[in-house]
Amino acid sequence: MPSAYLPVLLYAALVIAFPAVTLVFAKLIRPTSTRVGAKLMPYECGIPPEGGSRGRYSVRFYIVAMLFVIFDVETMFLIPWAILYKGWVAAHAGLFALVSMFVFLGILVVGYVWLYKKGALEWA
Repeated sequence: MPSAYLPVLLYAALVIAFPAVTLVFAKLIRPTSTRVGAKLMPYECGIPPEGGSRGRYSVRFYIVAMLFVIFDVETMFLIPWAILYKGWVAAHAGLFALVSMFVFLGILVVGYVWLYKKGALEWA
């Protein structure tokens, strides 16, 4: 049984090593910066910048971003379910699969309704 986990461990090691090796390699080959003073200032069409580059964003942008991620995760669960549904119908487990997916979608809809009632989706 432990030998069955060897591909998973190898994949995990590659997933961890790839970004680390890439960052170290990029640090070794990049040129050193000799810029000082005014050369480090941001350039905005030949004039000094009017404001800072670190402007504040409304919390609503982050809420929309989280909703987008939730929709992506929902799609990630729906696509394999939709592919396997025909096989479940053939195995007489289609009703259970359909009910379980409606429960999943119902929980998401309850969350969206709660957000809407709290006013988190209002932009005005």
